[in-house]
Amino acid sequence: MKVTKVGVIGIGNMGKEYILQLDRGQVDGAVLSAVCGRREEQMEWVKNHTSSNVQSFVNEDDFFNFSDMDAVIITTPHYSHPDLTIRAFAKGLHVLVEKPAGVHTKSVAEMNDAAGLSGKVFSIMYNQRTNPLYQKLRELIQSNELGEIKRTNWIITNWYRSQSYYDSSYWRATWRGEGGGVLMNQSVHQLDLWQWTTGLMPKRVHGFCSNGKYHDIEVEDDVTAYVEYENGATGVFITTTGEAPGTNRFEITGDRGKIVIENERLRFYRLTTSEREFNATFKGGFGEPECWEINIPIKGENPGHLGIIRNWVDSIRKGTPLLAPGEEGIKALEILNAVYLSSWLNKPIELPLDGDLYVEKLQEKINQSKSKKE
Repeated sequence: MKVTKVGVIGIGNMGKEYILQLDRGQVDGAVLSAVCGRREEQMEWVKNHTSSNVQSFVNEDDFFNFSDMDAVIITTPHYSHPDLTIRAFAKGLHVLVEKPAGVHTKSVAEMNDAAGLSGKVFSIMYNQRTNPLYQKLRELIQSNELGEIKRTNWIITNWYRSQSYYDSSYWRATWRGEGGGVLMNQSVHQLDLWQWTTGLMPKRVHGFCSNGKYHDIEVEDDVTAYVEYENGATGVFITTTGEAPGTNRFEITGDRGKIVIENERLRFYRLTTSEREFNATFKGGFGEPECWEINIPIKGENPGHLGIIRNWVDSIRKGTPLLAPGEEGIKALEILNAVYLSSWLNKPIELPLDGDLYVEKLQEKINQSKSKKE
């Protein structure tokens, strides 16, 4: 079976990591064949840190037209992901795109359409899906151990960032440069896991975003979102980059008990009988179902980003099922867009989202953005 030649476009922090992993042979069946970055210092870094047979480009047209590659990893700024992905599919390339899939669902839907027509392998860098902790949670929910879900809560406030982080680049924390703040850049991982582990997408979202609450920035750094699901369950998602120490606690309640993930532990408070069955049959004054507290053992290491790349290459070469199909990138993004739109309009938003309305309101934010540099 031939080796898959992989190119990387975008040589920032994550792009450099993927370049080194590929060039050092950490992905079986794949080799680094080409890279593309816009700055000369990036090209100098590539020259000093990779083998001599890697093609280097500073122009993306040349990269797509003249590089020798079968597949491409896209690690450029968020707004460019859909266009570059569509372009790669048109060139007959397999694609792995960084999170988020894009900035709004309208462009990402076009990206997904192109993926479907291409017949190529499409994945997204949702590296938290490789974590055995969340894989076990998903397994427990899918096997109905928790029963029907009644409530979900996620407090993810350990994304602390200082003002110096935001000041490090002109495009950071701007509507024009990134298209959002803590939801877009940090908590998109948890938004993905929220729907992936539970199997639930909200039907209604009410978001409350505070822009520049803890930092001198124009985008949100503090968020509380309330969601409602089709089965009557509800959920709350809280995140910020302005609290220290932070918390990362995910709690899911079903009619068979409650699961809590915190401090890298998974605890299952399992009822010996269904709450709804107990409620219907119990005849005493005060009482509640018997509950066992079980610490669920988690086996295996979390390969993170490298695990997603290996899975993508295995899918190209062997047909291995994708852990993070690229088309699923639109799900967390739709929740994210709905939270923003709800906050901007000060009302709940029904899903599926009105993509045209979101683009219109986002453009208003972009027009007022402090980042004028392209």
